[in-house]
Amino acid sequence: MPRGRSTFKKRQKEQTRQQRQREKLERRNERKQEKPAEANTDEMAELREHAAAQAALFNLNAEKPHPVENQSLVPQRDKT
Repeated sequence: MPRGRSTFKKRQKEQTRQQRQREKLERRNERKQEKPAEANTDEMAELREHAAAQAALFNLNAEKPHPVENQSLVPQRDKT
């Protein structure tokens, strides 16, 4: 039974669509596999930089005591 021209075009169009869908899925999977490795190294580097900055701030504050730290938080009573 011969098929018409429109049936052939529809079949070709559907095959092309499915092929594009497969290629898109492959690209998506490749990106997912590449992304975690890059993200982990970048995230770790960012965390190290942040930790170093926090440590530097902590060390600066340790050298210069805060005025409130020298004062007692509880008022002292006079012993009479």
